Amino acid sequence: MINNIKEFFSSEINNSDGDKKHQQNLAAASLMVEVMVIDRETSDKELTKIKGILESQFELKDHEIQKLLELARQEVKDATSLYQFTRLINDHFDYQKKKELIGSLWHIAFADDVLDKHEEAIIRRIADLIYISHSDFIKTKKIAKS
Repeated sequence: MINNIKEFFSSEINNSDGDKKHQQNLAAASLMVEVMVIDRETSDKELTKIKGILESQFELKDHEIQKLLELARQEVKDATSLYQFTRLINDHFDYQKKKELIGSLWHIAFADDVLDKHEEAIIRRIADLIYISHSDFIKTKKIAKS
């Protein structure tokens, strides 16, 4: 995980005056950014896709989207810890919402018309961490690809 993204989301997620829904949305958005940057290439199509998802589905403020995208452009570190984000997802998302999140991750991965092996691996890892069945993992992939 990018250290700066981790710090940004840690401060936002643990912010005592933030509402829970907003914190959950930030956690989900952080997983999307990880998929976007995992292959170390960020295309304009991926940026457009993730910005659209962040605006429409996750109700993030413009300055949060800009900060997130700015941080995503920085160097990706080898060590990845998804726990702080997947924990919030598990605590507050029902199965359907988790499945929709996996679908959004697939849409980001396919946005540049190239599915990198690292993108697929991280989506699989996230799906495992939020307890998405393998069949739903495959179904969401097929839907996003078509």
